[in-house]
Amino acid sequence: MPIRFGTDGWRGIIAQDFTFENVKACAQGLSDYLLESGAEQRGLVVGYDTRFASENFAQTVAEVTAGNGIKTYLCDGPAPTPVVSYSIVERKTAGAVIITASHNPAIWNGFKYKSEYAGSASTEEIEALESRISKTLTRGKTISIPIEQGLKQGVIEYVDPVPPYLDHVVGLLDLPSIRKAGLKVAVDSMYGAGAGYFVKLLSGEATQLEEIHGERNPLFPGMKQPEPIAQNLTQLSALVKQTRADIGLATDGDADRIGIVDENGSFVTPLQTFALLALYLLDVRNERGAIVKTITTTQMLYKLGELYNVPVFETGVGFKYVGPLMLRENALIGGEESGGFGFRGHIPERDGLLAGLYFLDLMVKLKKTPSELVRYLYEKVGPHFYSRVDVRFHETQRREIIARLSKERPPALDETPVSRVDTIDGFRYTLKDGTWLLIRFSGTEPLLRIYAESDSPERVERLLYLGKRLAGV
Repeated sequence: MPIRFGTDGWRGIIAQDFTFENVKACAQGLSDYLLESGAEQRGLVVGYDTRFASENFAQTVAEVTAGNGIKTYLCDGPAPTPVVSYSIVERKTAGAVIITASHNPAIWNGFKYKSEYAGSASTEEIEALESRISKTLTRGKTISIPIEQGLKQGVIEYVDPVPPYLDHVVGLLDLPSIRKAGLKVAVDSMYGAGAGYFVKLLSGEATQLEEIHGERNPLFPGMKQPEPIAQNLTQLSALVKQTRADIGLATDGDADRIGIVDENGSFVTPLQTFALLALYLLDVRNERGAIVKTITTTQMLYKLGELYNVPVFETGVGFKYVGPLMLRENALIGGEESGGFGFRGHIPERDGLLAGLYFLDLMVKLKKTPSELVRYLYEKVGPHFYSRVDVRFHETQRREIIARLSKERPPALDETPVSRVDTIDGFRYTLKDGTWLLIRFSGTEPLLRIYAESDSPERVERLLYLGKRLAGV
C-alpha cells in the first residue's frame, strides 16, 4: 500500500499501517531526498510526542538517517511539534522529522516532516518525498546503524530542544505582565507533549495555574482523541466553573493547536479565537501585515482586513499551504479552523503554546474576560457563529459522495440564494449574505467534515443538516 502524506504528514494505525518497516521506508526516502539535494551536512532534528512507542519509532528514524550519513539530533524526551520545529531554526538544520499523529485517536501515529524554514513541507517537497518512499518500498532496502554506534561515531546526538524555544518565546511578548495579572488559568494538556509548558512559563507570581491531564497516557482516556474541541473539553469546562477560573486553555497531542474555554465554561470556537488573535496583533500591538486563512476559517478576518487596511489571503486546508504563503507575504498571522495558528517573528507553523500566551496577553492588555472579548470583537465585525460536524464513512463511499456533490448545484440554501460554489478544497457554497457551508474530506482520517458559519447558531445548525443531505450521509 503506498504511503501518502495528508494535510500534515503521513498517519496510520499503529501495527496495521504505521509499522517499523514503513517508518524505516519513510526515513530512507527522506534520507535519499536530503542526500540528492546536498542538504545532509546541515543535519536533521528528530522529535516525538507522548503516543504509544513514539520514542521507539523516533529512534528507528534516527538509526536510518544516521546510517545514511546524515547528522541526526535526536530529542531526549517528548516535545511539542512547535518546539521541535523551532530547533530547525536554532540549529540551522535541513529540517525535522516528528513522530506524532497530533489530534488523531490513540490507535494512530504519524510521521511529520518539517522543512528547512521550520514549517510544514510544501506540496512539491511532499511529492518528492512520496516518490522516494515509494521506491524504497519497492526495492525493500533501507540503510541503518544501531543507535549505540551512531552515538559513538557522533552522527547521532541527543539534544534538549526546550531551553532555546523557551528563551525565544520569552522575548515575543510581555510575560511579566501576565504573571503579575492575578489570573486563574485552567489548563488541559490532553495527556500530550504540551504538558507543563504553561505552568513553567507563567508560575511564580500572582497568576495561578491548575493543570489536568498533564501526565503521559497514550490511551487518552475520557476523550475521543486529544483534539481541543468542545466535546473533548468537558472536564476542562467543569474545572473552570468549579475553580472560578478566568479561562481554560487546552493543547492537542503535539501542542500545535489551542482550544479555549471562557470564564463561564463555554467553548470559544477556533474561528472566534483566530479573529481575536488577529485583533490582538492589529489593535493591541498595532502591528500590520497580511492575514493568511484557510477556506474553513472565518469571514470575520476579511472585515478585520478592511478595518485595519491589511490584505487577507485564502488557501486550501493545511499549513503546507499556509506556511509558504506566510513567508512569501511576510504575513502577520496564519491559521486554520482546527485551532492551529502561526505568527510572524516566530516560525511559519502552528503553535498552540504561543497562541495561548498571546490570548492571555490580550485579556491582560484589554482587561476583559474571554466572553467580553468575543462581544468586543462582534462590536467591530458583527456576530458570527460557527460549527462543524464530522461524519465517518467507508472508503468505498468516497466516489459516490464526490459524484453526488459534483452534480448538486442548489440555487438557494436555507431560503438564501447561493452566490458562488467553489471546489478549492471540497465543495463550498457561499450565500448572498456571506454565510458559507463547506463539505470536504479530512486529509488524515476517514471523515467527511461539514462546516458552516452564519449570523445565528440556529441557522448554522440548519445549514449543517442541509450539508448532510447534500452529501447523502
